[in-house]
Amino acid sequence: MTALAEHDSGTAARILAAARELVLKRGVKGLTVAEIAQRAHVGKGTAYLYWDTKEDLVFGLIAREFVALADEEIDLLTQDPDSSRPHRLCPRLVRAALDHPFVRALQTGDADLLGVLAGHPRSVELLDVLGPAAFMYTVLPVWREHRLARTDWPLDEQAFALQALMTGFLDTATRPPGSPGVAVDDPDQVIAAAVTALLGPGKARSADVRAVAGEGLRLLREGRETVLAMITAKQEKKAD
Repeated sequence: MTALAEHDSGTAARILAAARELVLKRGVKGLTVAEIAQRAHVGKGTAYLYWDTKEDLVFGLIAREFVALADEEIDLLTQDPDSSRPHRLCPRLVRAALDHPFVRALQTGDADLLGVLAGHPRSVELLDVLGPAAFMYTVLPVWREHRLARTDWPLDEQAFALQALMTGFLDTATRPPGSPGVAVDDPDQVIAAAVTALLGPGKARSADVRAVAGEGLRLLREGRETVLAMITAKQEKKAD
């Protein structure tokens, strides 16, 4: 598999770092490759050696953050299979969206930060492949199979309810400071309790939990490779 550009080039790494800083500070709209190159202390033409357009560069930033999130989750599930339980996984996915600005922006459709990339087909594909919400819905049938979620409810209705619940928590967590609403001391605990109320307390044995963690790891690794291929396909096309 082709290595990411920054793994072989310190120059590419500087360009990515500069782009990340500027996008998070100003957003994509109005930002130019020339400004990014200047911040990275390289010529504009050097940036174009790695990326055809500003959108390609910014999409690469977003995709890399999703890969980093997958790596974090893979490490955790490997070390602690019990973290695959719904009441632990769901709060963590909301927290991950809050802690990773590009993941949060893409999930909430933040066009102020991402510009046209907020709704771009590549961004939609990225969310479908490795978005926290997509992963949660993919693992829901696995939870049901291994007695970590109730099965007396049609899967599509249960998935819809879980989606609504998690979307509501993310929306509440990303509201501007001072917005009206109820505040709690421990939102993660509230999310965990709500997920348990929705899916049931579960009756899984240790073997079930290990099986769920194993399937979660498989799904994450597959998604990670797919997203890496989305990134490196652009590099390979550029090299040709």
